Amino acid sequence: MLVELAIGDAYGGSFEHAYPSFVAEHNKLTGYVAQPGAQTGRYTDDTQMTIAIAEVLVSGRRWTPLLLAERFVRAYHRDPHDGYAPRFHQLLSEVQDGEELLRRLQPQSDKSGAAMRAGPIGLLPTVDDVLYHAKLQARITHDTPAGIAAAQAAALAVHYCHHRVGPLSEVARWIDGILPEDVGHGGWALPWSGKVGPQGWMSVRAALTVLSGGGGLARMLHAAVALTGDVDTVATIALAAASRSPEVAQDLPPVLWRDLENGEFGRDYLAALDERLLHI
Repeated sequence: MLVELAIGDAYGGSFEHAYPSFVAEHNKLTGYVAQPGAQTGRYTDDTQMTIAIAEVLVSGRRWTPLLLAERFVRAYHRDPHDGYAPRFHQLLSEVQDGEELLRRLQPQSDKSGAAMRAGPIGLLPTVDDVLYHAKLQARITHDTPAGIAAAQAAALAVHYCHHRVGPLSEVARWIDGILPEDVGHGGWALPWSGKVGPQGWMSVRAALTVLSGGGGLARMLHAAVALTGDVDTVATIALAAASRSPEVAQDLPPVLWRDLENGEFGRDYLAALDERLLHI
């Protein structure tokens, strides 16, 4: 799961908020697209914060806001990556530990930061576990009804696929039956079309639309990026869930596996952490 979502993040990152003409010309899945001043195949904050969540899960420790904040700070400082919102990026750069991060944060955002990192939570055994832990981690940075609901929905998508709750085409309707429609999005099963904006529910609803369309991981990655807008987050959320579905062909092009960054916390680290996650 972690490698697949990182591929989606790294590939989608080159197309985030790009002109539709650029997306149409280069979204071919033939390799990572080079951007001026950026290293190809490098994942963004979506994957880095997901790693922090995954590490807390495999640690077996009881979740607290302080523990999670500490892991967020540690993940950034040991291997700084781009993609963070400017103010949060500056804050992470300045703080030295989780206590300082919690003290200085103003967590009133409804954007996608809590949703993009929630995927591994879906591996937990029950829906109640998923809802509780997704909410706890969301409240650190996105303590709003919409921010929390988006994180819960993203985690539930993974739970649905991993635990084989039902056919992939019904994932969004299943989530609709669990989460209330009170965050301004009209329901998780409402199909998404067009450019994806910054709010978390937008990325999640777009990802659920991609998931419900079926096919293999390659089709889903292409479809996520073709939407334009915040496509790296859409791809991250969609591929996290789809990688755990027996209905989905694991057909990402080998070049995207080969050229995904592979430093200390790159592809091999993600694969090893994946193995540990699947045994929590």
